[in-house]
Amino acid sequence: MSRRVAVVEDEAELASLLEYNLTNHGFQSRLIGGTKGTLAELEEWRPDLIVLDVMLPDGDGFDLCRQIRKSSTIGRTPILFLTARSDEVDRVLGLEIGGDDYITKPFSPRELIARVKAHLRRGESDQEAGITKIGPFRLDRDAHRVFLVDKELQLTSTEFRLLDYFLMNPGKAYSREQLLSEVWGQQHYVTPRTVDVHIRRLREQIEEHPDDPKFLVTVRGFGYRFESAA
Repeated sequence: MSRRVAVVEDEAELASLLEYNLTNHGFQSRLIGGTKGTLAELEEWRPDLIVLDVMLPDGDGFDLCRQIRKSSTIGRTPILFLTARSDEVDRVLGLEIGGDDYITKPFSPRELIARVKAHLRRGESDQEAGITKIGPFRLDRDAHRVFLVDKELQLTSTEFRLLDYFLMNPGKAYSREQLLSEVWGQQHYVTPRTVDVHIRRLREQIEEHPDDPKFLVTVRGFGYRFESAA
């Protein structure tokens, strides 16, 4: 079955171009022109990935992203922001609120399709069989769920992969560059700052005191280490 990609984009010409390229590469696509009623439509259709414009005529893509991340139905769906806003502060905000990727206009359809495929491949790898139990954590790759004691954590697909990598390698220190290579792969457009943003978001989920972490600790001048016996 072909994978589903929802495109939330109000520019008709660009939306049609994206639909053409997605269909041409074997994806099912659905175009949505604004934010009104979009969350309900996405929850009903259940896409495998969402391409989301930031600036929409009837709302803000960042606000819609926040709503998606709270959804019990599509809360873990990868979100690729598409926007003309290229400032670093916008990129960081997009990542902090739960975006998995950020591509600025103008862009080549080939690049966007490559990123869509990369995120969907990672989603497939997350489904590989296996349960990891480390300290109070239990990560189930089959179900794509992770628990801290008895509380289920609501992680994005990128946060899930990052925590999975740390759980598989407890006690080892990794530089930002190593984490980019192992978790993000060949996505050369991401930067070490991307790692810091996702580490902060992950700490907010797993640490009692995110500013004084016990599990996901900073190795000063180097990177990060996961302490399983915190």
